[in-house]
Amino acid sequence: MIHLVTCMSLVLSLFGCHICSAGANRPAAPVNVSVTHLRADSATVSWNIPEGETVIGFAISQQRQDGLMQRFIREVNTTSRACILWDLDEDMDYIIQVQSIGLYGESLASKKIHFRTLKKSEHIQSTMMDQDDPAVEGLDLSRHLQTGEILIIMTVLLMWAAVIVLFCKQYDIIKDNDSNNHSKEKSKPLSGQSTPEYHNGGLLGSKFQRTSSSVSIIKV
Repeated sequence: MIHLVTCMSLVLSLFGCHICSAGANRPAAPVNVSVTHLRADSATVSWNIPEGETVIGFAISQQRQDGLMQRFIREVNTTSRACILWDLDEDMDYIIQVQSIGLYGESLASKKIHFRTLKKSEHIQSTMMDQDDPAVEGLDLSRHLQTGEILIIMTVLLMWAAVIVLFCKQYDIIKDNDSNNHSKEKSKPLSGQSTPEYHNGGLLGSKFQRTSSSVSIIKV
């Protein structure tokens, strides 16, 4: 009994040490979280990572202040320190928190950040003010690249479809030519056999008669 209790205590201590080591290796929470480039339906969240932390992704908790909607965004294998929140409701209060994702788990959540989206009437003015912001240009660049890749794929597919159509047309033309040539070859022997032959007084008979008469007449 004493031996069993000793084994259980040893397992619990090892498990507790593993939890402590895993928690110690987790990254620190993001700092300087801010919301910029507010629109009627979108906003940009940016943050900083404490120096020396190994981070492979991020997670964002987004919810409306009235509690009617909650969204969780998670992205790994990225070094991005900003994210655009889409499909927001205009003139609405939101609360967000950001977490860093490390090799051994996620960090604690950052401080809660409150922001309010713009009205549609204010959206045009905000767009004109932030048009030359390099942060927004960098985030929108990925969207343009995705659109360009889709256009390239569609162009290649259309080109392949055009090649297939041309090949089918050429194949039909070659097939028609082969069938016409084959029909002409069949009609040639019939025209050669159409020469009439007359027996017993016909054309052949007259030829034989002329030949025999020329041989049988001999003058002495």
